[in-house]
Amino acid sequence: MNIAKMMKQAQAMQQNMEKVQAELAEKSFEFSSGGGMVTAVANGEGSLTSIKIDPKVVDPEDIEMLEDLIFAAVDGAVKEGKEAAAKEMGALTQGMNIPGMPF
Repeated sequence: MNIAKMMKQAQAMQQNMEKVQAELAEKSFEFSSGGGMVTAVANGEGSLTSIKIDPKVVDPEDIEMLEDLIFAAVDGAVKEGKEAAAKEMGALTQGMNIPGMPF
């Protein structure tokens, strides 16, 4: 086992991971609910970046439906971003047994 070689590989992987994380932060993941009545956009870090609500869905008598649509759109956008991040990071760590890395 060559420790210097392993350290060099680990350093290269860390640089690649930082690059992928930066790229993911720049990507947008959009998800709509209610047939497009509510659309949420999140980045690859899992942060919500925007939300659009069609005025037709705003009914003061049915706030619960609007809440459900917003929740579904936000949850979907954040999940898509996290799944993309897991896929990208998994590609970097494929075949390596790294403790604490669920990819």
